[in-house]
Amino acid sequence: MSTASPATASWGTLFSGQNGLLALALTGGVALHAINVHIVTTVLPSVVRDIGGLDWYAWNTTLFVVASIVGAALSVRLLAGAGPRGACLAALGIFALGSAACASAMSMPWMLAGRSVQGLGGGALAALSYALIRVVFPAPLWPRAVALVSGMWGVATLCGPAVGGLFAQAGHWRWAFWTLLPAALLQALLVAARLRPAAAASAPPAIPLTQIALLAASVLAVAAGGLSRALAWQGAGVAAGIALGVAAMLVERRSHVRLLPSGTCAPASPLGAVYASVALLLVGTTTEIYVPYFLQTLHGYTPLAAGYLTAAMAAGWSLSSMLSSGRQGAAAAGMLRAGPVLGALSLAALALLVPAGDALSPAMLMLLYGVALAGAGAGVGLGWPHLLTRVLTLAPAGEGGLASAAITTVQLYGMAIGAAVAGLVANAAGLSAPGGKAGAQSAALWLFASFALAPALAALLARRIAGGHGDGA
Repeated sequence: MSTASPATASWGTLFSGQNGLLALALTGGVALHAINVHIVTTVLPSVVRDIGGLDWYAWNTTLFVVASIVGAALSVRLLAGAGPRGACLAALGIFALGSAACASAMSMPWMLAGRSVQGLGGGALAALSYALIRVVFPAPLWPRAVALVSGMWGVATLCGPAVGGLFAQAGHWRWAFWTLLPAALLQALLVAARLRPAAAASAPPAIPLTQIALLAASVLAVAAGGLSRALAWQGAGVAAGIALGVAAMLVERRSHVRLLPSGTCAPASPLGAVYASVALLLVGTTTEIYVPYFLQTLHGYTPLAAGYLTAAMAAGWSLSSMLSSGRQGAAAAGMLRAGPVLGALSLAALALLVPAGDALSPAMLMLLYGVALAGAGAGVGLGWPHLLTRVLTLAPAGEGGLASAAITTVQLYGMAIGAAVAGLVANAAGLSAPGGKAGAQSAALWLFASFALAPALAALLARRIAGGHGDGA
């Protein structure tokens, strides 16, 4: 196993000729998935005002991402059985079905069911995009392709808040979900035209059902604990979640059917350190799900303005990822170390800014919100291409596809456990009881302050990951 990779090709090479068309077919599904995330983040305050369910606010993200973990894990088998074209079309169909269910939801349980179906399709789309990078592009294009896939969240920052915000302000949040259906159809036509069909049938890979079930159960245990206002039940939920997560890793180490590349769960595994850093960084970003609610409740922002301001986090991630992707050697190692520190400082700043922002002028408040949220996103984006390239170069021989799919599995697990803990922290801090402005102020302080610990821990791991400058990215 070598940790050296060839020199990174130019953006022009990625976008020229057939490469450009393949890149569009590959990344369109991620763009659709990302736009949906921003739509839901923007319209969710309007949804709970219409159909109720404030206590279940974070479950919209938790169940979506838990289902995405399942979809991401199944993507390897789907790709082996149906080929690039069939796998992407199946994922798009499932995503469209979930979107229709959300659009027609008359109660929070109905909405949560639709979000689960959406997540199943969206997780598969995201995992397939990373997995197909190795299939359709040569190695020198991998860092650029990874950055492009991540950059689709930048596209989403333009479209998602606009779609969600405009419909929410007009009192028609359901149409924000309906608009996803024609977009999914157009992407399906592009995939059918540009990606190749299935190759000769081969034995489908086995699915690590036990590990997936334990990871999903760990998230749901934490989320369930957050529904209680009793500290004992909240603690029991967290303890059960940790125990189930540890059990998943113990099973993974002994299993012949793997969710992660071999050796990942070993204590000194370099690849394990990279995956752990990915998860911690994603935990920090899940504070985003409550930002529109805080902005509207505490500072009177409209849904459109709150949606776009919240999207500054994704914009910071995308822009910094694009700018960082061409760095190599010591410069790349510096990005890996600096990113988590920036993320931790930005979340700590939000812990002070969000509850007490009324003391500032509206213009200054908006500016500081934008800077802090963009900084939290850039904390992930600065090192993101280099983390993911290290996964590809550290993958054991013959396990490149599994390592690629595991990127999304780990990323989604970080988001899922982050969303579950966010719901627990927010509810425990008084989001719904006492609720109102006082509850939102308390929830914001505790949420951002506690979640700053996640990128801080990632900063400690980054010192180890970046020590050898080994990926050359």
